[in-house]
Amino acid sequence: SCCSSQVLLKSDAPTGDVLLDETLRHIKATETAETVQTWIELLTGETWNPFKLQYQLRNVRERLAKALVEKGILTTEKQNFLLFDMTTHPVSNTSEKQRLVKRLQESVLERWVNDPQRMERRTLALLVLAHASDVLENVFATLADDRYDVAMNRTKDLLDMDPEVEAAKAKGTEMIWAVLAAFNK
Repeated sequence: SCCSSQVLLKSDAPTGDVLLDETLRHIKATETAETVQTWIELLTGETWNPFKLQYQLRNVRERLAKALVEKGILTTEKQNFLLFDMTTHPVSNTSEKQRLVKRLQESVLERWVNDPQRMERRTLALLVLAHASDVLENVFATLADDRYDVAMNRTKDLLDMDPEVEAAKAKGTEMIWAVLAAFNK
């Protein structure tokens, strides 16, 4: 089954992305294969298993934010919250954000295919990640009420599908469905 299956490394060829390459090295170094759920917990630093700590990505959120700052997507600001200062990373490239929002809106409206097998994989992955990050409502917030309802209902139907069944239908989407299943647990 996709959701309890173990992650097996097909290739350890460098991707050119520092975090992805570090992740590949961790997956290659594990003595026993781990599930998608376990890898999410490990790589995000949300595991307390002392025997697996060496597989965590250190400061993953900060490093992701730094990479997006370097690409000009985010900026870095200090915000004062009464007793302490906190670093935040607001969006600086609003056109890139608008492009992604438009792409997701169109994927469930004008370009709706009503079949995840026919949906572009990157778009399906984006919808799953937006759902897991709890930002789907924000993605559709600018739509008129009737279009908002259609977008939310179609997305809900898509995300309520059985990940095991969908992963078995379409080669190459197993990881996307496994991630959805992990976040739905």
